[in-house]
Amino acid sequence: MSLLKAATTVGGFTLLSRVLGFVRDQLIAFTFGTGPIAEAFVVAQRLPNLFRALFAEGAFNNAFVPHFSRKVEGEGQKEAFAFSRDMLSVMATWMLLFCGVAMALMPWLMPLLAPGFTDDPATLALATELTQICFPYLGFMSLTALFGGVLNSLGRFTAQAAAPILLNIVMIAFILIGWWLELGNSAAAGRLQAWAISVSGVAQLALVMYAAWRVGAPVTPSVPRLTADVRKVIRLSVPGLISGGVTQINLAVATALATGFAGGAPALYYADRLFQLPLGVIGVAIGVVLLPTLARKLRANDGQGALDSQNRALEFALFLTLPATAALIIIGRPILHTVYEHGAFTRADTLSVAPALAAFAIGLPAFTLIKIFQPSFFAREDTRTPMYLAMVSVAVNIAASFILSRYMAHIGIALASSIAAWLNALLLIFIALRRDFYVADPRFRQRLPRILASVAVMSAVLGAGGWLLAGNYAAFAGFKAALWGLAILIPAGVAAYFLSAHVFGALKLSEIRRMLGR
Repeated sequence: MSLLKAATTVGGFTLLSRVLGFVRDQLIAFTFGTGPIAEAFVVAQRLPNLFRALFAEGAFNNAFVPHFSRKVEGEGQKEAFAFSRDMLSVMATWMLLFCGVAMALMPWLMPLLAPGFTDDPATLALATELTQICFPYLGFMSLTALFGGVLNSLGRFTAQAAAPILLNIVMIAFILIGWWLELGNSAAAGRLQAWAISVSGVAQLALVMYAAWRVGAPVTPSVPRLTADVRKVIRLSVPGLISGGVTQINLAVATALATGFAGGAPALYYADRLFQLPLGVIGVAIGVVLLPTLARKLRANDGQGALDSQNRALEFALFLTLPATAALIIIGRPILHTVYEHGAFTRADTLSVAPALAAFAIGLPAFTLIKIFQPSFFAREDTRTPMYLAMVSVAVNIAASFILSRYMAHIGIALASSIAAWLNALLLIFIALRRDFYVADPRFRQRLPRILASVAVMSAVLGAGGWLLAGNYAAFAGFKAALWGLAILIPAGVAAYFLSAHVFGALKLSEIRRMLGR
């Protein structure tokens, strides 16, 4: 499977998951709005998601996948599977201990994680309880990442890409159960959603375990053994705890600071959910596929092939990310109005979330660049350089969040996250160029300005359309008016972008068809 076709497979399932996530978030917004229950739930799910990104998507995945891929290429699948069994046993033991200790200490940790709740004992207590309910999700997802890493290294991307869909299905089902029970905007409804997160972790783990069994990957737990290979992955994972999860670290910092502003944490949550749609479909999907691809090509001493994969991934990612960035900034408010402004989610909430979404969107290209350039270091088993750069990024994010939030409230926190992402991305690119990890080929240098020109055309169309359809998003215009307005804006923007890209030569439509079919 080619790089872009594999990335499209991952991105396609991610897109389906994000669409279901839209439905889920609409139901959550309708039920909880940005009130105290929403604040407690947002904080509760953020902590296990932080550690999931660090242990699963970040540190572990970035260290395990290259090592497993090299074992498959150099020693065969039998030795690689033996290594994965040892890794699974150690990880399962560690997750059991870590989750148990964290859940026991949560009453003392929560005031540090959500300092804005200390003046509201009821919200603080509920956030503590919901976090304890959610926390096992971390353990299930860490084991899911291991099975997913095995499958991805074998060129099987479907199961892990499809697994997050189960999270949204389970959460939607539990929301509907809450409506059936007439729980409303209550603490009991919040507890039900927290249980949905942990139940979905079990479902996702079961899916990838079944997929591994189907492809003949005998990965079952046994007595934990700290073999040389396991110790190497752990050693490589330590710096990756920061570098691989810098986005989640920044979001955790943002959530903690946002608890100091009324409705700030939910506002950032809803803005982040929309922002994560293009990031997940494009940046994360390509990053997931690029890491094992680079590891295999570098193992085979195919340096030119690795460079070609990076250039095509970068070209394809920017071709999709840059217009998404412009769209979120220009028509973010109409999207929010249509998607969220129902039930407990009011016009005031839309006006609060919209500028935070624009601030996050400024950093979207940077977050995508990070997902593309970090694998060039991880594939060479260099996890320290991205770690140092991530530490700088986190420090800048914290400092900028404290400063900007004083003047811009939760919007300043979102903007600080984008500033830190751009710093991280630019430093990664600079060092990759200095070390010859990356060289821009003539095709990429030629097409980047054409992509930018196409984005400019699309932006003009969206700006004009938004001005003409402003009445569709006025107060009391209604959902139908908002929906058909968006049904005009989005297709018009997409058509303008792809047509101008075809005319300018940024990317021909025939080329997209060939890349996906190769």
